Amino acid sequence: MNIEEWIIEADILGMQAAMESGEMSSEELVRAYLNRIERYDEKLRSVIEVNPDAISIARALDDERFEKGSRGPLHGIPLLLKDNIDTHDALHTSAGTLALAEHAAAQDSFVAAQLRKAGAVFLGKANMTEWANFMAHGMWAGYSTRRGLCLNPYGPGELFIGGSSSGSGAAVAANLAAAAIGTETSGSIISPASQNMLVGIKPTVGLVSRSGIIPITRTQDTAGPMARTVTDAAIVLGAMTGVDERDDYTTSSQGHFLTDYTPFLDASFLKQARIGIPRFYYEGLDPERMQILENAIEVLRSEGATIVDPVELPCQETKWNWNVLLYEFKKGVNDYLLQLPSSIPVHSLEEVIAFNNEHAEECLKYGQGVLEESEATSGTLSEPEYLDTLRLNTEMSRAQGIDAALEKHKLDALLFLGCDEGDDIAARAGYPVITVPGGYAQDGIIAPGGYITKGPAGITFIGTAYSEPTLIKIAYGYEQATKHRVPPEMNRLDEA
Repeated sequence: MNIEEWIIEADILGMQAAMESGEMSSEELVRAYLNRIERYDEKLRSVIEVNPDAISIARALDDERFEKGSRGPLHGIPLLLKDNIDTHDALHTSAGTLALAEHAAAQDSFVAAQLRKAGAVFLGKANMTEWANFMAHGMWAGYSTRRGLCLNPYGPGELFIGGSSSGSGAAVAANLAAAAIGTETSGSIISPASQNMLVGIKPTVGLVSRSGIIPITRTQDTAGPMARTVTDAAIVLGAMTGVDERDDYTTSSQGHFLTDYTPFLDASFLKQARIGIPRFYYEGLDPERMQILENAIEVLRSEGATIVDPVELPCQETKWNWNVLLYEFKKGVNDYLLQLPSSIPVHSLEEVIAFNNEHAEECLKYGQGVLEESEATSGTLSEPEYLDTLRLNTEMSRAQGIDAALEKHKLDALLFLGCDEGDDIAARAGYPVITVPGGYAQDGIIAPGGYITKGPAGITFIGTAYSEPTLIKIAYGYEQATKHRVPPEMNRLDEA
């Protein structure tokens, strides 16, 4: 078996079967991915750093498999983690910023600990939009001071990469890892997954612990899987869940979280699914992306789903703002940085801003206007503006938003294209989202923010709290009916 050829688009169950049969080992699998990273990532810039212990960890897991048997579907599987997720190993956790370049976590994040327990091998840390794109107005998605601009493998230097889990998306799309972990506050998993022809799951806030993850906001942040198939994403999600005493939000998941989501890989569910079409949110789509969406609706209908078209969300005219993020960021980052050892140069947001000013030539390509705006808040979460916005977000996104539409029409999910306004409403509600490859737009327009809309586009399903099983059923049925994912042509990197 030529492993370096075989791993292109290989799935986790296939890798597991090959290791069980002795056709290959985890060590060989890790070496093959590391070779691809070395070959392609100089230009792609999707990986901030490689784990120097990955091969020895894989070798130990191979020995364990031989002596005791497999831990489960992630035993020996190579994953990448976004660079804001703590790992207690030879890797650093920096959120892409130079100020934290030497930060080695004192303990694993809950997510990393769960994945290690499942037998995953951490290949390295994935590049990301610095500070999860909460640093500066106009910062280009995928840019970090530590690694530079991450490129979209489907059109390096041309197509929008999506962010802030940009490296997680680009690396998995380019077959540099079996899967990756991203984090999302609003669109940061769904956007790069959609733009890189991947499956991305943004779980219900509370299903996956945030302890040990550099935060933006406690009310919206969550980690989630990014993979090439719904099956792979479901496998990884099951290894990440659990109640964590360090994150009180996870107590709400008691009785809701599962450690295995693969039983919901049921394509036949589409025959009983009811899916709503919120056309208000499609009005700004260009013709090619609109056609991708219409095609998806027809596929779902042909597979037996009941399509309710159109549906309205009572909140659809709401004027949203970012006050919750702006206020919660300062407190969250200060709490995280305060625990770091004295050897790290920053222990507060104020010190981060000062560090960046002292190293302006390296650190301030886009400025740090958002950091400064957040620093201007009290950090106590007591301002009326913050409290009023938090109440508005909760009421309008849930009872006057997603839940209103689902309940009125007895829907299982709402359908959107890629990472659109619907994903932002789900983020404010803390509700789950899943995106699946939906097609490729050959032409596009310049969208707000300056990026070109052509390229891969995901079909996105949104549901109510803890509806991951239903969303996985719908997404899997759509994926099996379409099989839109194709790997990128990696020779494009030579031309970039």
